[in-house]
Amino acid sequence: MLKQQRFLLALIALLVVGALIVVTPFGKQYGLGKINLGLDLRGGSQLTLQVNPTEEVTDITPNVMEAVQTVVANRLNPEGVSEIVVQTVGNQQILVQLPGVSDPKDAEQLLSQVAQLDFRRPNNAILAQVNVRSSELQRLLQKLPEAEKAGDAAALAKIQGEVQEKQKQLTELQDQFFVKTDLTGEDLNDASYAISQSQPNKWDVTLRFDVDGGKKFAALTKSLAGTGQPLGIFLDGKSVSQATVSERFKANGITGGAAIITGNFELEDAKLLANQLKGGSLPVPVKVEEIRTVGATLGQDSIRRSVLAGIGGLILVLIFMGVWYRLPGLIADVALCVYGLLTFACYVLFGVTLTLPGIAGFILSIGMAVDANILIFERTREELRSGKTLYRSIESGFYRAFTSILDSNVTTLIACGVLYWLGSGLVRGFAVTLGIGVAVSMFTAITCSRTLMFTAISIPSLRKVELFDSKKAVS
Repeated sequence: MLKQQRFLLALIALLVVGALIVVTPFGKQYGLGKINLGLDLRGGSQLTLQVNPTEEVTDITPNVMEAVQTVVANRLNPEGVSEIVVQTVGNQQILVQLPGVSDPKDAEQLLSQVAQLDFRRPNNAILAQVNVRSSELQRLLQKLPEAEKAGDAAALAKIQGEVQEKQKQLTELQDQFFVKTDLTGEDLNDASYAISQSQPNKWDVTLRFDVDGGKKFAALTKSLAGTGQPLGIFLDGKSVSQATVSERFKANGITGGAAIITGNFELEDAKLLANQLKGGSLPVPVKVEEIRTVGATLGQDSIRRSVLAGIGGLILVLIFMGVWYRLPGLIADVALCVYGLLTFACYVLFGVTLTLPGIAGFILSIGMAVDANILIFERTREELRSGKTLYRSIESGFYRAFTSILDSNVTTLIACGVLYWLGSGLVRGFAVTLGIGVAVSMFTAITCSRTLMFTAISIPSLRKVELFDSKKAVS
């Protein structure tokens, strides 16, 4: 077996194992392991938001409503793959439908919070006062044991009173310890969350600044590098993280425009904060006027019949491929199973919400994956009937079919891109599931089927023409 073939087999096995981890309960500890269902399949919650004017924004114009709608959509659906409906109702209300959310309090909290982020540096004048007060406090603490040993109650009470006063002064100084800089959440380009590198089972929030924000961050960290003074990260005026900057960044600061908030967050807290930061601030306040629970728009019987139709269709396709194309058909069946597993893993990783149109997109992509294999096998049969060897026929079959498969899938992906860009709601969900399915089918049809085919003919008992073409065997 060739070295490249062994590498591809190992890669396929690795992807299959990784996909199994993602779609099984094992992935739940990393926030994975499930596929969200849409309103039509599972139901959810519906919120009516009232947009209120302020002293600065006294008139709620269509532009203000559009800005609020954009922020709400970005906060609730940051990846753009959930089937969340956000639409304007009347002049000052926005309707939000959340699939699969039985307790809408989380969404209410997400919408009502502002999440103002800013970076702060120590105030040197306050720092000097803190050092003086800390030294005074230490001296008083050293006197306490002597007063206790001497049994002088009056002296002990006096020292304890002075200790409390110094601690109070230090607390007041701590509140003034940091001063704001020009680096704020307005300079953010993206926010996400990742497993903490220092605390197992905890999560960090990662930030990426725009060009100007990256320059400000580099300048700020350069001024603090090697000084031992902390860089403060504040959210809504409260300190969530402090970090010192190593001396090795003294020349240029931390470049690249990335930062991490190491707040020892739980997964849900880190996800909530990242979405708040990514979504931006609401231009005017909103108030939740009404919360309703919405049932599945499709009955359980319709869902059951749709699932059975999908499974039945898939089984018939697998049987047809095995009977009509023999060994290549069985290999295509294995590739199709790998395709299904990898596609579902992608749905979980990207947070796709499945609706009935989304399932239709998935089933359609199965058809395209099968179609790609049929093109390859028909070209292979033509090469066999022209008198070429089995190895050369398979190689030529894949080579001749590749252009047709590529053209077909690229045009479908372009159509998916247009549907996602111009469409909304269920149309975008259909485009997402079909687009992911087509992209994965390219890999399984070309790489997975090809590798398994050449692996099969490396086994002498399977290296028979009649296993690939019944007509060739008869002739």
